Amino acid sequence: MSTAAQNEFHPYGLPMGTVRGFLSVLICSFFWIFLILPEPPPDQPPLKAPLGHFFLLTLVFLAFASQPITELRTKSILPWLMRVVFVGGSAAVLIYVGSTNPQRISERLTPNPVEITEWPVLLACLAGGFGTGLFLRFVLGRNSHLFMTIRAWVGVIAMLLLLFETIFQFVIIPNMTNKPTVETMQAWEGVLIATVAGYFGSRT
Repeated sequence: MSTAAQNEFHPYGLPMGTVRGFLSVLICSFFWIFLILPEPPPDQPPLKAPLGHFFLLTLVFLAFASQPITELRTKSILPWLMRVVFVGGSAAVLIYVGSTNPQRISERLTPNPVEITEWPVLLACLAGGFGTGLFLRFVLGRNSHLFMTIRAWVGVIAMLLLLFETIFQFVIIPNMTNKPTVETMQAWEGVLIATVAGYFGSRT
């Protein structure tokens, strides 16, 4: 077994790729819920997926990124099971919605034109978070205990933020009298994207 395989521990004792797989499930499940939601009342605006979640969706592809520690990657089925869940779940939802209400996919997955101007900031958050994860791994070393501890905590925070985002978007905001401002949502999405991207950057 390689030296890297002997020295590197994995967050929470899980096989490599499991945390990224779970983060990918959380990212994809937001779109599943969003597409399955019933139509809003006529007096409310149509549902549009937040632009920030499309940036998060780009990170899902990194769940398939190869690892240098081949021996450990191939010993567990759990990371691959997580990939089957978010790929299979996405396919199932798209097939279901496409067969029952085809126009809903294009309508809800077309970002709100008002949010389009936010893309440079959101892209900067994505690149900044991902780059920070890579930079810390380079400076501290892949097998540094400090780096691995930071990475584990970032993974925990990223999962909690994604879970809160789902509750926030589908439970809290619909019941709020005064909706959050565009600036507030942009700041929140920036923090969310940077944190999740930071974990993916540290694991790539």
